[in-house]
Amino acid sequence: MNIETAGFGALVIVAIMALVTLATRWGGVYVMAFVPIGYRVKQFIGAMSGSVLVALLAPMALEGDTAARLALLTTAVTMLVLKKPLPAIAAGVLAAAAFRQFGL
Repeated sequence: MNIETAGFGALVIVAIMALVTLATRWGGVYVMAFVPIGYRVKQFIGAMSGSVLVALLAPMALEGDTAARLALLTTAVTMLVLKKPLPAIAAGVLAAAAFRQFGL
């Protein structure tokens, strides 16, 4: 099956992706309605978010450019110092942008 990306084709692709995203999110909520939330399930859910984050960041740390690595380092240091995620993310984005713009 091929969908043209010219004209309405791109809009159709975006609509399909939106439907798939909604189906997976709502499906997860539906399935979790049947799972009793005990101590072990809470631990699993808590560990899952960290493992997803590591799975996203590890390839960037290994194969990313210098700006990406500098952003990861800046984010990690800021998080250790401030213990707040939003300023740490902002610092990482600013570090990557500054390095890419000015080559610092």
